[in-house]
Amino acid sequence: MIKGLYESHLPVSNLGESILFYESLGLKLYKRYDSIAFFWIVENQSWLGLWEGDEYQTKYHPSLRHIAFQIDMDDLEQSIEWLKSKGINPKKSFDMEPIEPIVLPDQAHAVVYFDDPDKNSLELISRLPVQLETNNKMYLSEWKAIVNSKEE
Repeated sequence: MIKGLYESHLPVSNLGESILFYESLGLKLYKRYDSIAFFWIVENQSWLGLWEGDEYQTKYHPSLRHIAFQIDMDDLEQSIEWLKSKGINPKKSFDMEPIEPIVLPDQAHAVVYFDDPDKNSLELISRLPVQLETNNKMYLSEWKAIVNSKEE
């Protein structure tokens, strides 16, 4: 499902629990040290570093504790069920319930947000073929209806 990310690092409180969590997302453990683990996102192209310890938890502002994984639109449309099948709950974003992917129409992106065990913010994102000139967030089904009506 996950197609790519260049590099990102996150603080974690329990490295073993976090390793299991990221493996459940389909990432491959590359190396593990005492308090650090590296996962390939795309082997030999991009990776994620996890750093265990209280000192790492306090050095990062929460706004830096977010990464986005690129996925195909077909996968994004199935992502909420995929996450739930792994015991992961998608989270409410932009005051919208996670019933389907949310579209950022002026950016031409569809997204689903969720957290890892340490409340790091994670996002599944897919680029849309059509940008709309509104910044009002909407569900993917609403975006499709607008785009389809313009094509008719």
